Amino acid sequence: MSIGLLGKKIGMTRIYDEDGSMIPVTVIDVSDNTLLQSKTQDTDGYSAVQVGFDGQRESRMNKPRNGQFKKAGSEPKRFVREFRFDSDADLPKEGDKPSVDMFQDGQFVDIIGTTKGKGFQGVYRRYNFGGLPQSHGSMMHRRTGAIGAGSTPGRVWKNTKMPGRMGGKRVTVQNLKVVKSRPEDNVLLISGAVPGAKGGYVIIRPALKKAAPGK
Repeated sequence: MSIGLLGKKIGMTRIYDEDGSMIPVTVIDVSDNTLLQSKTQDTDGYSAVQVGFDGQRESRMNKPRNGQFKKAGSEPKRFVREFRFDSDADLPKEGDKPSVDMFQDGQFVDIIGTTKGKGFQGVYRRYNFGGLPQSHGSMMHRRTGAIGAGSTPGRVWKNTKMPGRMGGKRVTVQNLKVVKSRPEDNVLLISGAVPGAKGGYVIIRPALKKAAPGK
């Protein structure tokens, strides 16, 4: 894997290409990404870099975390994640700063975020069940229906789809296109929808299944 960016979902809008076609895009703020630490095979047993995003007050951090940020010469960060590398030779050089320039227009990226929480939901909404008879006499319209396995084995199977808490899960959406990279605003315009609510944190990395332009 190569280094990516951390960002905050601002919201959705639309832009128009040269042909006049409308493209729905998600605007992601990627300003203030900071390299906090490089991890090497010798010191940590694996190769990675730690990136921080979005400033936080020092009083809201514990002493060990504040010490880590001070050692890196950075203010405290709310959102910290690691990007792994195959070897130490691939690690970015000291002093490099992740920025919006890492991604080109037309490049494909994978975006990792936490989906919106929907609370406790039934099987209609949670799993898109088709439902039971809606006519008079039916006592179950939007319910699950039978969940048993008959007399043998006479129990409910694991992973049976039932009502429960929906959303609030880590989700990766692959092969989204960078429609526009705007260094002057420190934002990326990503084609389509991105997991999470407005203000939610996301991880943006180069697509694993599609090569970057020119490669």
